Amino acid sequence: MQKALSRKRIFTVRSPEGNDSHTKALLYGGGPALTNSAGVPWTAAYIDTIGEPTSDLRSTIAAEARAKIVYERLINVTDDTGFKEALGFLVTHEIAHQKSFEKALHSIQPSFPQGKFLGVPEFTNVYYNMSNGDDAPRGPWNEGPGWEFVEMPEPSVDGGDGLANVQVSEKEVEMLSAMASRTASATETNPVTGADLGAGQDTAVSK
Repeated sequence: MQKALSRKRIFTVRSPEGNDSHTKALLYGGGPALTNSAGVPWTAAYIDTIGEPTSDLRSTIAAEARAKIVYERLINVTDDTGFKEALGFLVTHEIAHQKSFEKALHSIQPSFPQGKFLGVPEFTNVYYNMSNGDDAPRGPWNEGPGWEFVEMPEPSVDGGDGLANVQVSEKEVEMLSAMASRTASATETNPVTGADLGAGQDTAVSK
């Protein structure tokens, strides 16, 4: 009895305004409450599938990657050691899942492109240069085997120049330039991608 009262006091201190535990006890008895952390009931909307295994695996890999970034950001805004340790476990969890799902994806051959339709041949491997200026970077994403580079594409059908235009401030230009530098792709490499592996192209082996 004394231990039960002690637990009750601890619970009262930790949750002075109470919670929905009594409601759950009435509604679900000893069974699990099929709700999320906000109390929203489970629905089929939680199932994220297109019904094609390679597409679903890619979606899952992307979700794991996004979750990892969210956990890292949460780690950066807390000083709680226990919370950081728990988040660190979740980060590791996402990494392990990504490795596993990548292996499962590329064990399906071919897995790229997804589905059965291979695309329109005259456009599938064409890269149209829609960049302003003469300093548009070239790399394995727009040149080399498997690519046809179109330097001067025809104008758009509505009579415009076909280029994207946007007005930004000098401060925004500085910020965007810094981000572009930080996230720039290496032009001197030709990495093996998921598309290569999925199409059965083992032209290179990462070392």
